[in-house]
Amino acid sequence: MDKQELEQRVKKVTSAVLGVATDEIKADSSFAGDLGAESIQSIHLAAAFEDEFGIQMDEEEALAVTTVGKAVDFIHKIVLEQKD
Repeated sequence: MDKQELEQRVKKVTSAVLGVATDEIKADSSFAGDLGAESIQSIHLAAAFEDEFGIQMDEEEALAVTTVGKAVDFIHKIVLEQKD
């Protein structure tokens, strides 16, 4: 999966969990500051990303990711590590 497809899927999941239109979600959007994610929603986002991509993420590392672009990079790295 290329990063562009991964980014679109991250935006789709973020939109569904946070109720924000996908066209309002940019790579530099902060989950909390720009998109209004509260702590419980951040946990829901991490779980939704795990379901969407079939991966397991370290919860502390996942919750430390603050922007959509960083989430794309983080998930891409995990997908590559866990693809086998």
